[in-house]
Amino acid sequence: YSGFVENLKNNLGKNEMKNKNSPDQNSSDKRRIAVASDHAGYKMKQALAKHLEEKGYQIVDLGTDSEEPCDYPDFGASAGRTVASGQADLGVCVCGTGIGISIAANKIPGIRAAVVHDVTSAHMAREHNNANIVCFGARLTGSQAATDALDEFLSVNFEGIQRHQKRIDKITALEQTDLTQPPRRQVFQPTFNLLEHDPELRELLAAELNRQRTTLQLIASENFTSPAVLAATASVLTNKYAEGYPGRRYYGGNSVIDSVEVLAQERAKQLFGAEHANVQPHSGANANLAVYTALLDPGDTVLGMRLDQGGHITHGLPASISGKLYHFVAYGVTETDETIDFDQVADIAKKEHPKLIIAGATAYSRLIDPMPFREIADSVGALFMFDAAHPAGLIAAGLHPNPTEIADVVTFTTHKTLRGPRGGAILCKEKFAKAIDSAVFPGLQGGPLEHVIAAKAVAFQEALQPEFKKYAGKVIANSKALSAALSNLGFRIVSGGTDNHLVLVDLRNFDPELDGKRAQQTLDFVGITCNRNQIPGDPRPPFYTSGLRLGTAAETTAGMGEAEMKQIAELIARVLGEENLDQASIKQEVAMLCSRFDPYKSLGQ
Repeated sequence: YSGFVENLKNNLGKNEMKNKNSPDQNSSDKRRIAVASDHAGYKMKQALAKHLEEKGYQIVDLGTDSEEPCDYPDFGASAGRTVASGQADLGVCVCGTGIGISIAANKIPGIRAAVVHDVTSAHMAREHNNANIVCFGARLTGSQAATDALDEFLSVNFEGIQRHQKRIDKITALEQTDLTQPPRRQVFQPTFNLLEHDPELRELLAAELNRQRTTLQLIASENFTSPAVLAATASVLTNKYAEGYPGRRYYGGNSVIDSVEVLAQERAKQLFGAEHANVQPHSGANANLAVYTALLDPGDTVLGMRLDQGGHITHGLPASISGKLYHFVAYGVTETDETIDFDQVADIAKKEHPKLIIAGATAYSRLIDPMPFREIADSVGALFMFDAAHPAGLIAAGLHPNPTEIADVVTFTTHKTLRGPRGGAILCKEKFAKAIDSAVFPGLQGGPLEHVIAAKAVAFQEALQPEFKKYAGKVIANSKALSAALSNLGFRIVSGGTDNHLVLVDLRNFDPELDGKRAQQTLDFVGITCNRNQIPGDPRPPFYTSGLRLGTAAETTAGMGEAEMKQIAELIARVLGEENLDQASIKQEVAMLCSRFDPYKSLGQ
């Protein structure tokens, strides 16, 4: 298996290098250039041919040979056939506008003739479209501009990156179309066109799209994905069953799937600096349970954060399978600053001798340093797991301590701050890899969702880009701005502020009678979407709570900044504080704010 994966990685790397660095016959002494024109382009063709000869190119002159009137399709087709057959490497065509002769050349299979007017269009035609014939309009483009554009066209290589190659492949596929058959609806149409046969569901999807565009999304677990992530999630990979792992599948036909999954694994390892990655978990809860299955026996003692102190249900809630199978003991936060009480963690660990200690939370607004947990775990001989479901994107951007080299295992979700599809993943030391993989499959899951795994690969690649670090920085800046604005308006912020994407609000200081359920419902009615949440020492039960949890990741993706965070805080205070509130007016105000920051426009969707 390891040999198979290594070979697959090497092949992926070679293909990537080939795409990026292919010389594409770039040395002029080996390149043959076909030149052709009609009568209107004759003089320019002659001048360009002479320029090419002076630069050492071999010229295949296909005419015309005078300014006597002639028909451009004859010469465009001749140039196309010469390039397509390999008798010339590239072509140059000229007519009055460049349009007619390019249309003729493009009728030849394998030809991508582009009309250019300047250096920029010549560069893009070659780099992005892999054009193999450049066309000029002698009546529209000056001789020097044409010469400069031609030099640029010949000096640039096709970029070959995936999104451009995919489009070139589609152009090639069009050449194979059987024109005797009636046209078929394209597979990848916008969602609502695909669902023309199901108007009821179409209306529901349209309503949800409208809700996302016209209301504020402040749930800390949510985000807006990129068009590429959405496309991968809706791809043909959903059709393939792939039980097992790359090189060890229980079904045939998985050669492409293996490459997709290995690509996701390698990108996850690169992003977080991990020794091993499993990208198959369907969710963060599945990932956590897989770790427990791999490392624990039923009844083993586990130390995790209490739910009402910020922990997650999979960290031992009695109603969760985690609480039913294992003996969880809980730690919490200090009463003074409401940050993790490491003295308490150490004391409980010495008393209970847990087999596993868990760091991580679902409603905790401060950075979590993994090192104290590691030291406590080592002191009692425990394993250490870090649940990075919420801060994964901030970790990837280098704005939160990275637990990967410190913890034995790291679990995370690929949505939330990482801005990928809904799903989970596990990173671990190599010595735990076999146990973790076996726990995921066949321990807990059957066939992996390879279309979602492909979307995870996209998200990992996006998070590796410099732009993602800038985005993550804005998420934190917006969170701090929202926290400060709410504090100034009379709300108590748990722990006094935030270091991440999340703000935990205590409502009691603002209105002692206001509970989280009523606040959530009131805000939801005017288009401010958030969730009620317990706060440390909460006297109210989980269904009502004394707090709200707010997050800034989604609206930061939409393009909002610190000024908008202040405006949102003011809206929240008005909605929850005014007795005779004009809810319709507030709802309209929220919609107007959202209209300036449409997430789908900001993402290019």
